[in-house]
Formats: sequence, structure tokens, C-alpha cells
Amino acid sequence: MLPTPIAQAALDHSWPLVRTENINAETLPNADLMVVIAFGQKLSEPVTHHPRLGAINLHASLLPKHRGAAPINWSILSGDTVTGNSVIRMAQRMDAGAILGQSQTPIAPTETAGELHDRLSADGVELMLETIHRLANESAVELPQNESLATLAPKLSRTSTILDFSRPGADICRQIRGLYPWPGCRVRLLEATGKEIGRLTLATAQPITDRQGHPGEIDPSGRIGVGDGMIEILSCQPEGGRRMLLAEYRNGHPWPAGGRLESIA
Repeated sequence: MLPTPIAQAALDHSWPLVRTENINAETLPNADLMVVIAFGQKLSEPVTHHPRLGAINLHASLLPKHRGAAPINWSILSGDTVTGNSVIRMAQRMDAGAILGQSQTPIAPTETAGELHDRLSADGVELMLETIHRLANESAVELPQNESLATLAPKLSRTSTILDFSRPGADICRQIRGLYPWPGCRVRLLEATGKEIGRLTLATAQPITDRQGHPGEIDPSGRIGVGDGMIEILSCQPEGGRRMLLAEYRNGHPWPAGGRLESIA
């Protein structure tokens, strides 16, 4: 077991550190503020009210959109062009607390969930520090969320990754990049005969609407047929390998016209 970066920083500076399976059962030290980020337990009211200034949470969406466990993935899966971070008061309902601060950033057309995660992680630092400063000098403004605009971002699983190549290309491309690197849309690469010649995880793709193909089939240009046209795979990760451009993959692996991709969970 290795400590998280936060735990390691606490150990390095001899700060109090609580390792717990149930924070609600702990006797917590006195504190001015509790900052919660990606913590997988529901906190009871005695815990959130324990610090002098209460408890706040960094959530990677523009709340009230995408409340739940996978907001970054669902912002891409939903076709959003803009997302951001929200700092909210901890509440007893999931991600429903008053908003203390928000930031916005565009989502690039071929950005993956992993890439967006890293950008929002860096962005969240400044937003959290600004919010803490406003709480400290009593200038923070708390805005209730508009419940009528709330959407959910439920936890993902392997079944979320199954690709249906008869669906529209734009939807498939969002599914591919919205689920990369985890849980990842995995496919078997098959020859026209049905023989498997490789396995890989798709990372990025773009829709092509001016050409038509058979769903899942590779055409002579290397594109894949879908329900309303074709998609072009831009990058992928071979099983046991690193992410690479499809052009790099094709330098050392077959990508046969007439072959097809078959989704696997």
C-alpha cells in the first residue's frame, strides 16, 4: 500500500494524518475548513459541520449538470462543448450543495476524458484557493443550485464501453474518447474471414458523414462504417502497449480492407 500524494505530503511535514475506512466514525482534529476532493464516502452532518468554516467540495462539472461519480466522462458523452469545475458546500444530497465558485473551459473536439481530467485537475487548484481565500475574509457568496437543470453522471462500468457501430458516428466518437483511458472501448480486429488478428483500445476518432460504409467494416481508406456514414480512428492503444496514432499502429500491424472491428467488454 502506497500513500496518496496528500498523505505523503502530510507525512513529510509531520502534519496530522487520519487513515480511515469510515470517516464518520472518527474523532477529527480541530480545523478551520474541510476540503473534499474525490472522496468515496458520504459524510455525515457532524463531520461536515465539524470545522469552523464547514466543508467544501471540488466537483469537475458545471453544477447542477453532471452530479455523480463520473462528471468528466459524462460531459464528453453528453456532447458538451464547455465544462469546468465547481466548488460547493457539502450537502446530504449528492453534489447538491450551494455553489461557492466555478470556472469554465472548452472541450476540444478530440479531447479524451483522461486529457480533460488532467486539465480540470490543474484548473481546480486555483479555483479552490480562490474560494478558500473568500471564505477566510468572509466575502464568499453561496448560490443555490437550480434543481430543474440537474443531470446525473452515474458510475461507469465495462458495459458502458460496448460499441454499436450501427449508431451515429458522432455518438460513437464521443463514447470512444469519453471512456478513454478508463474503462476504455476495447475491440477485436478481425480479418474478412473472421480470424482475430489483434486487440486494442480505441482512444480518439472523428465522424465522416460524406461517405457510407457497412457498420463495423474497414473500407479501403481504413475508415470504419457506422450508422450514418463512417468514422476515422485517430489513435488507439494496442493490448499491452502504449497509445499511438493509428498511422503508427498500421506501420507494424495489419488493418485490412474488408476486415472489421468487433466490440468487447
